[in-house]
Amino acid sequence: MNKTNGDGAVNASQANSNGSLLDLIRQPVSRRDFIRVLGVGAAGLIIPQVICVQMAEASPSAQGADVAKPKGMVIGDPTRCTGCRRCEIACTSFNDGKNQPSLARIKLYRNLNFGPNGAQQGYHRDAGHFGNFLLVQEACRQCAHPVPCMNACPHGAIEVSGPVNARVVNASKCTGCKQCQAACPWDMTVFDTVANKASKCHLCNGEPECVKACPNSAIRYVPWQDRSKDIPTKWVVPAYLSTPQNIASTCVTCHK
Repeated sequence: MNKTNGDGAVNASQANSNGSLLDLIRQPVSRRDFIRVLGVGAAGLIIPQVICVQMAEASPSAQGADVAKPKGMVIGDPTRCTGCRRCEIACTSFNDGKNQPSLARIKLYRNLNFGPNGAQQGYHRDAGHFGNFLLVQEACRQCAHPVPCMNACPHGAIEVSGPVNARVVNASKCTGCKQCQAACPWDMTVFDTVANKASKCHLCNGEPECVKACPNSAIRYVPWQDRSKDIPTKWVVPAYLSTPQNIASTCVTCHK
């Protein structure tokens, strides 16, 4: 029912507006017009991502083809792990000066109950306390090339650091945009909400603290090997996260 003014007269402009809208909704649409509308909508979703990918591929700084190969990596042996979590304490104590497992670069806490596949897929079927009791440790793969987190950072905050060529977050360049965290297929980048900085395993210059702290030798530091193909990923990384490093303004607006 249309509203009326104080004199009881119908608001003519509102009535005309409602009538025009109803006419538009009830207007028959041909199959060709319907397909044309769908095509325009799909193009609006796809084209921006395609442009971002093409810009990333065209940017030499985003390619990382000349990134030095890492010399080592941290791996875990689930058959030796008892879940004491000393590795996580050692990591955060050394790097952050506090005991906060959620910031640990070696990941065990998230796999304690259901394993790497999580509660939905791993409940009574996978590793962890609610599965076969196997406790799986996870650490940065130190990707050789491409390096997803390095390519995604619009500020070039992830650098190669000697003497073991670890992929390290330069805190002075990090603005807290979290693109590196979202770009890692294995979710190995951590984020400190207090410091508003990202961080990741830097191998402690070849002498990882987590390896030293493990009483069961369940964590080892070994020569680097490419494990990116044999370890299941946590999620599929959207193509638009491969942001070229020469368009840092995409993050500076919000993260200052």
